[in-house]
Amino acid sequence: MNLTGTQRGMAYMLLSTLTFMTMNGITRHLAGQIHPFEISFFRSVFGLAFFLPLLMGKGWAPLRTGRLWANLSRGALNGASMLLYFLALKFAPLAKVAALFFTTPLFGTLMAVLVLRETIRGRRIAALAVGFVGMLVIVRPDKETLDFGAILVLSSALISGYAVVLIKQLSRTEAATTITIYTGLVTMPLSLIAALPYWQTPSGEQLAWTIAMGGLGSIGQYAMVKAFSEAEVTAVLPLDFTKLIWSAAIGYLAFGEVPEIWTWIGGAMICTSAVYIAHRERLAQRRQRDIAASLPPSSPI
Repeated sequence: MNLTGTQRGMAYMLLSTLTFMTMNGITRHLAGQIHPFEISFFRSVFGLAFFLPLLMGKGWAPLRTGRLWANLSRGALNGASMLLYFLALKFAPLAKVAALFFTTPLFGTLMAVLVLRETIRGRRIAALAVGFVGMLVIVRPDKETLDFGAILVLSSALISGYAVVLIKQLSRTEAATTITIYTGLVTMPLSLIAALPYWQTPSGEQLAWTIAMGGLGSIGQYAMVKAFSEAEVTAVLPLDFTKLIWSAAIGYLAFGEVPEIWTWIGGAMICTSAVYIAHRERLAQRRQRDIAASLPPSSPI
């Protein structure tokens, strides 16, 4: 059966969301046995190990960069975001974590305005507002106490949103492989430092689970990149909402978690907002390319 590029992209996106949420389920399972920071370290080690064949095949070429500090900064942000995210999986239901982490592109858009001085107009501002209202629907801060797990997820999403801004800047000159490898090289020692105070030697079974996490994380990352390379962003991004479905299913089957109705409503609002913002950004990029193509060639003098 011959699939179109859009269909292949959608299939890759579904694979990506499933593998990432399965990894979350394993993290939740292990978090009751070893500290999430230690889990983060092994996730970094085995995730990076899956990229070693690529590095060996290309030699040291992927490590060559003229923007070392930016790559290191991006890696540090990714490491901090991952530590908070894995810790959140210990305290919050899987579906709630997935729903709140949809705010990452919203925070990314906000950071792009503040850091890159990008201009956004009424429609995207309205979409941002809808997304953040969806966040409030999930966390419901009018309750007596704000969920600690929710605070951790939102902190992770905020940091990850800033990392998205750095990726936008880095991707203009750096290959995706270079960015990914440097991220792993920075995240690994950072997570080790965080894990050392809580360290306990994992059993063989626990180590096997962390190896599986590394493999799932690498597959998910690769599948996500392939999804965006095969199809338009706006065609595959709506499928990101399946993370909430996978998380709810895994949470129910493995841990007996039943998501609140507010998690579904708020998650849908946030995801819809993120998809619309991505759509508007895509249209803006097309307009800029069309304008550039219509300009006469500049004089060499």
